[in-house]
Amino acid sequence: MREGWEAEAQNWARLARTPGLDHSHQDINLPSFLDLLPGPGRRTLDLACGEGRLGRLLASLGHRVVGADASPTMVRLAVTHPDRETAVVADAARLPFGDEEFDLVVAYMCLHDIDAMPRAVHEAARVLERSGRLCVAIPHPINTAGDFPAREAAAPFVISGSYLDPGRADWVFDRAGVRMTFHSEHRPLEAYTRALEADGLLIEAVREVKPAGRAVARDPADRRWLRIPLYLQLRAVKPG
Repeated sequence: MREGWEAEAQNWARLARTPGLDHSHQDINLPSFLDLLPGPGRRTLDLACGEGRLGRLLASLGHRVVGADASPTMVRLAVTHPDRETAVVADAARLPFGDEEFDLVVAYMCLHDIDAMPRAVHEAARVLERSGRLCVAIPHPINTAGDFPAREAAAPFVISGSYLDPGRADWVFDRAGVRMTFHSEHRPLEAYTRALEADGLLIEAVREVKPAGRAVARDPADRRWLRIPLYLQLRAVKPG
C-alpha cells in the first residue's frame, strides 16, 4: 500500500486541497474527531501525515506538530505548503523518534493504509509519554466489509466475502476532475483492538460516526448511510 500512496500523492493533494471536494472529511469525520482530541500539550505527532492538512489545522489550534509519512512526495507537499507542517520521511513501523517524545499521537485515516499496522501501533505507543493519548480514525470496519447494492435510501447493506478476514479494500474516487485510487485494507475491529492491547494502550473513548441529517439532505439516497457507521474513532491512553 505504501507504493500505491506514493503514486497517488499528487492526486491526493488535489483532492485534499480543493474546498468542498472531500465533504465527508469536512462535514462528518473531522468535526467528530476534533471533539475526541485532547487540547494542545507538549508535542503532537501527526502519523502518516500525508500532504499535511490535519497537521496544519492542529497547528492553528495551538498544537506543536511534527508529521511523519512514508511517501517522500507527501512530505514534500507538507513542508512546501505556505502554512507548512514540520514533517519527515519515515516508516510508521520504524519511527525516527526517541521513547516518550510526544504526549499525543494522531493517526487520522491512516492505519487501514499501513501494511504493518500492528507495528505502527507499537511505535506510536513507544513514542508516547506516560498518560499520553493515541487518537485514531479509520473507515468503520463494517463499512469496508461491504456496500449497498443500490442507491435507494432503503437499500440493504450487504457484506461481501467475510467481515472477519482481512482483505484489500481499494476504491476509486472520481469527482470534479479528480480521480485517484485509495489503497487500503479491510481489517475487522479486533485487529485494531488487539494491536492496542499488545502494547498496553487502554481505550477510553469510542465513536461510531455517521452523517448528521443535514449532511444527507442534498441527496435523499444518501440517507442509507444513516444506518451504517462511516467511520470508527477511538482514543487510547498509555498508562501512567
